[in-house]
Amino acid sequence: MTAGWFVLVAGYAVMLSWPISTVALVTLAVRYVASRRRDVVARSLRNGDGTPEHFWIIVPALNEEVVVGNTVKAALGLSGPGNTLARVLVVDDGSDDGTPDVLAAIDHPRLHVMRRELPEARKGKGEALNAAYRYIAEQTAQAGISPDKVVLGIIDGDGQGSRNILLEVSRMLRDTAIGAVQVQVRIRNRNKLLGAVQDLEFATIVNACQTLRDRLDTVGLGGNGQFTRLSALLALGDAPWSACLVEDLELGLRMHLDGVGIRYTSHASVTQQAVVDVRRLTRQRTRWAQGNLQCARYLRSLVTSKRIGLTSLAEVLHYLFSPWINALVTVFMTAAVAVAAAGLALGHPFPFLPRWHDLLASAGVWLGVTWFPGFVWALVHRYRLRDETVRRLFIAALAYPAFLLLGLVATYRAIARQATGRQAWAKTERLAEEELPAPAPDLALAA
Repeated sequence: MTAGWFVLVAGYAVMLSWPISTVALVTLAVRYVASRRRDVVARSLRNGDGTPEHFWIIVPALNEEVVVGNTVKAALGLSGPGNTLARVLVVDDGSDDGTPDVLAAIDHPRLHVMRRELPEARKGKGEALNAAYRYIAEQTAQAGISPDKVVLGIIDGDGQGSRNILLEVSRMLRDTAIGAVQVQVRIRNRNKLLGAVQDLEFATIVNACQTLRDRLDTVGLGGNGQFTRLSALLALGDAPWSACLVEDLELGLRMHLDGVGIRYTSHASVTQQAVVDVRRLTRQRTRWAQGNLQCARYLRSLVTSKRIGLTSLAEVLHYLFSPWINALVTVFMTAAVAVAAAGLALGHPFPFLPRWHDLLASAGVWLGVTWFPGFVWALVHRYRLRDETVRRLFIAALAYPAFLLLGLVATYRAIARQATGRQAWAKTERLAEEELPAPAPDLALAA
């Protein structure tokens, strides 16, 4: 085989791997969802009844005045099995805006506000969650309640859970071998293009990946919509969440290494606001990528763990390495384009450099490969959810490749930040929304 053929085959292999993997992921996820729900019901009582009896919703809040009121009101309206109501614990992590006033205006017996002041405050979301966890653990011990029956849910300051979220989490946690559940994440403000693309990402791509991980017992926890047994957190010590920039990912890895089962469900969801400013979105994705890089310190433990099978390990490693693989592929493709340009500029001094007709044919394939996955996910979104028009979904699909390029920029920025030791982050801006009605008063405190 000549060098020219090698370059051609390698280039097409890289380009076609993306649409092929997309079709494979969609196929596996769709086939698995139908069988998994029946399997969960069949296995749920095999190890005893672990149905939760007490729920705490933790809302970490730092300068959330425009959204936290709706978040708290929505959380107070959630109910679990037997109309069990959730207590809501807001961790005000040193807010200096109107957040304290908004919270003070909500008078409800199931709402508790923990105000953290400097120097303890503003040390990251993980530390705020740890403070809430220690408070709940103390309250549970004083009440003589089994930590196996207590569940802590994390809903971000802009998050709102679906009405059935506690019922669905309870159903998943009936199996005592399961210690945590991650629900699907959706975007509320998807009327804007960036919001629509992010909802396409969360509602279809992330959902399919998490569904496949559910099959492989490698579900990752997200920062929003994670529900964990108190007993599983107690096994991790006084500070289950760390200072990692993606404390949720690290918590999931620690639980897998500890042998704790984690499940994913798309039958309940938590909605959040999209970041609709390109600069702020790049900053958010850079933080996620840098946190992913920080979790590389668990690689040795994952590889040597006897609790994680080879297939599951491969998926975990793929999850950790995928941003960096994409970055390397981008370098390869850029180099290939540079070689092609050099060939045209130099008049083909080497026989393996492409000619104009080769470039035109490759450009057609490249355009098809670039847009094909986005349109596939748009059709999946329409088929599964039916809450967006095909036109809007196709517009989001057209913008999806540019959205991925933004992710690549974030990856390179994350590498630079990690290499230079930069860890500080600015707060993600929230958008004002229509105010929700006040929660109905409790006739009896059922939580």
